[in-house]
Formats: sequence, structure tokens, C-alpha cells
Amino acid sequence: MKHYIIVKFTEGTDVKALVEPVRAIFEETLTIPGIHTLDLHVSNSDIANRYDLMIVFDMDKEALPAYAASEPHLRWKSEYADRIAKKAIFDCD
Repeated sequence: MKHYIIVKFTEGTDVKALVEPVRAIFEETLTIPGIHTLDLHVSNSDIANRYDLMIVFDMDKEALPAYAASEPHLRWKSEYADRIAKKAIFDCD
């Protein structure tokens, strides 16, 4: 399945400066059985109502609980939650 995390950061956040630290956190989840790939996409739009970052995993559906409980995922939430204005999570086949 595909697991998407789509993020709108708070105003004034330097999104480009966050890409590599965020990637490093999520790359740690690639050791979880059933998580196959990770892609990060930065928006190319300056329009105010657009989201800033899309994180895409290809994973087995059964890997989702292990991912959700993983240390990197919890660290992402604790370290970046205060910089996130909006977030959408979307899963599909």
C-alpha cells in the first residue's frame, strides 16, 4: 500500500532546511519489516493554500502498526509537531 503524509508547516518555517533532517528520521523506518520505500516531495508552489511536503511510503498494510509505534515516527511527531500547521494522512492500494 501507499502511505502518504502531507504537511503544511507553520508560516515562516524554512521547509528546504527541514527536508534532509526529516528524510533522515524517516529513512530509519526502512528497517521495519514490510516498509519498502520512502520518497519525499517538496512543493514547487508558493501559493498560500498549498501544502509544503509530501512523504510517501510503499509498505505492506500489516507494517502500519509497527511504523506507527516506531521510535522514528514518534520522534518525528515530538520534534516537528510544533512546526506543523496542518497534516493529512492518506492510505491507498
